[in-house]
Amino acid sequence: MPEAPSALPPEPPAAGDGVALTVVVPMPAHGGLDARLSYRHPHALPAGTLVRVPLGRRTVLGVVWPEAPDGAAPAREALRPVQEVLSALPPLPDEWCALVAFAARYYQRSVGEVALAALPPALRALDAAGLQRRLARLPGAGVAAPAAPAPPLTPDQQAAVQAIAAADRPVLLFGATGSGKTEVYLQAAAQVLQRDAQAQVLMLVPEINLTPQLEARVRARFGAAVVTLHSGLTPAQRLRHWLAAHLGQARVVLGTRTAVWASLPRLRLIVVDEEHDPSYKSQEGARHSARDLAVVRAHRLAAHGCRVVLGSATPSLESWHAAQQGRYRLVELPDRIGGAARPVLRLLDLRQQPRGALLAPALLEAIQARVARGEQALLLLNRRGYAPVLACADCGWTSGCPHCSAHLVFHKAERALRCHHCGHAAPVPRACPECGNVDLVPLGRGTQRLEEHLEQALADLRRPDGTPVRIGRLDADTARTPQALQQRLAEVHRGDVDVLVGTQMVAKGHDFRRITLVAAVNPDGALFASDWRAPERLFALLLQAGGRAGRDAAFMAAQGSRAELWVQTAYPQHPLFAALARHDYPGFAAQQLEERRAAGMPPFAHQALLRAEARTLEAALAWLRLAAAQADGLPGRAHVTLYAPVPMTMVRLAGVERAQLLLESARRPALQALLAAWTPRLHALRGASAARGLLRWAIDVDPLGY
Repeated sequence: MPEAPSALPPEPPAAGDGVALTVVVPMPAHGGLDARLSYRHPHALPAGTLVRVPLGRRTVLGVVWPEAPDGAAPAREALRPVQEVLSALPPLPDEWCALVAFAARYYQRSVGEVALAALPPALRALDAAGLQRRLARLPGAGVAAPAAPAPPLTPDQQAAVQAIAAADRPVLLFGATGSGKTEVYLQAAAQVLQRDAQAQVLMLVPEINLTPQLEARVRARFGAAVVTLHSGLTPAQRLRHWLAAHLGQARVVLGTRTAVWASLPRLRLIVVDEEHDPSYKSQEGARHSARDLAVVRAHRLAAHGCRVVLGSATPSLESWHAAQQGRYRLVELPDRIGGAARPVLRLLDLRQQPRGALLAPALLEAIQARVARGEQALLLLNRRGYAPVLACADCGWTSGCPHCSAHLVFHKAERALRCHHCGHAAPVPRACPECGNVDLVPLGRGTQRLEEHLEQALADLRRPDGTPVRIGRLDADTARTPQALQQRLAEVHRGDVDVLVGTQMVAKGHDFRRITLVAAVNPDGALFASDWRAPERLFALLLQAGGRAGRDAAFMAAQGSRAELWVQTAYPQHPLFAALARHDYPGFAAQQLEERRAAGMPPFAHQALLRAEARTLEAALAWLRLAAAQADGLPGRAHVTLYAPVPMTMVRLAGVERAQLLLESARRPALQALLAAWTPRLHALRGASAARGLLRWAIDVDPLGY
């Protein structure tokens, strides 16, 4: 392995009054102050150098920045001095600083907030001596030597790897579930690492704990050269892995959306797996899209040969539209590995089923037949708990959350009511709090209720070896820790679970080899939801869930089975199901894009939300109306529509009232110009009388939902 980037050279002797340096420091999200400050140091330092500087009464970590702060610079002798230079580390790369600056401008945040949040929390607390101790404990550079041989590629896979190597723009890898996209990623990465002895690869996944098989495959292929970056690491682990990436010791970085900020001085390939997943969009702080920033980062490094691959069986409509327009290169993997057939869709009309049945009799019989043959079934119900609400039939009382505009979910096993939004919990009342009726009724169904129903319905069924059938559940309640999740997944892979009940986490990238039947129990809520992205998300969820069935062609042939996707719906004639039956994502996407074009919705328009949170809804709406008035006359205003402020779908969350204002424009530059000029005025409004009761506000560019 070549030597890592060198640290800063020793500083020459001090001379004169020194020089003024621009340093970005952490600032409150909406403090209204420039996070780029000037400090004095005896010598010039390269941009990207980490320093410790005084900020008020504290000493904080800062980054020497290539841009000067706005306004006239104060005299050098009036500046506070840099207290310490972390010279043991090489400066952050120029492209990293450029990415941070772009994100701060685009998402309307302070550059210091973005830059410091992108660094490991443990690094922000270290002084030079502490950093030296951490560096001394780092292992040597890993060698990207394969620990496991690469399997042969199909012709389609080989063509995809070649297309990535020759790409002059982002690649959208559109592959059927089970088509071998992961192997394409791995072999494309191997080519990059073989061509350049210092090259680095970044692989992003939606949720690292939901794809343990991928992590195992990456480590088996590239050995000790792999590190992970995600929120599940301890602060010490996260710092160690970040340092390995920054020093060039790690050749492959695998992580969630936070990994898009990793300092990688020789980055040459970025992979975004399951690029459609909404988990890539942060919902706090700088509300950024890691997928979009990956595209921006690769574009800025294109002159160095960096490429980006976005992979999915159900691409986001934004990415699909970009590929249809020629801005992305579309590469397809239409067939499953080994010739495995795609699942057949079976629609069950709920209007013709017994009243109140959790599972249609035909579906229950199909599950029984599969399990009796030694196969596995997966049931998808995207609602955890036993029932969404507990109600009184006499007076109409329902179990509402005292802090949110939501119901408390009934968890039968714990005899508890829980809010899945704010975390509030309460014991199940012995009687109705309003009228005293002791006969409280659970309404609706959750994964706990479905699990209980299956245990009763399959109690007399036996596996081929004569043992009782085993039901498993995978949701946020059974997988509260990474260890619990991996244990449950291991049980499924070993065949210890015959029927797996779960929420959408069961549909994300798992390579279950013995599942032959997948059933969506109650997906109709998304067909007519107020969220305009709901059809896109439902189609992706059902296609991805169905893709868990029949992945092992040899097993299917030995069983003589055909993979099936069953859907219980009261609307079997809905066009979404017709496209799903054909596995026709292109047709579904074309229909959805035409609807969005007619409605002027993304990707044919560009949006931002101004959100306000206050003690009362009236205060939030009043501040938003005042904010809207401040936009008059600003650059870009003529091309931007500002809609009236409205309460959010969930008005009250954790005791806070919430409202929002939508901005929309067919011209992205006009929207960005307006936001840039508007943001300083919003900071100034913070102290206005109309802001009384306002707790916080935030701008969300390219929101995923309202």
